[in-house]
Amino acid sequence: QVQVVQSGGGLAQAGDSLTLSCTANGCSASGCAMGWFRRAPWKRREWVAGVSWSNGRTFYDISVKGRFTISRDNAKNAMSLHMNNLKTDDTGVYFCAASPRSNCGECMGPYEFEVWGQGSQVTVST
Repeated sequence: QVQVVQSGGGLAQAGDSLTLSCTANGCSASGCAMGWFRRAPWKRREWVAGVSWSNGRTFYDISVKGRFTISRDNAKNAMSLHMNNLKTDDTGVYFCAASPRSNCGECMGPYEFEVWGQGSQVTVST
């Protein structure tokens, strides 16, 4: 049974950087596909980024593409989201998600993930 543990985030000023980390435990030998979602108080939960584990393909929402980067430890099914040049619009609670399957299409649909982390706060101020 897959479980997700996440950490990181915090408080930053616009233009600064933060990192989120997530580990999926109990994955098969092929690994678990993983993704990131976020929820701001004034918005519904939205997709941020994802990685299809078996082929290593990463996907990013247009709002973060070029600023956020996923890196992974393939052996541990762990990934980090490196968030650079943060904007105030990046503020929210970030959720790591994982799938028992190793692949995801574009890795941007909540339906593609079945196990969710507890959330990590990211606050970006001016």
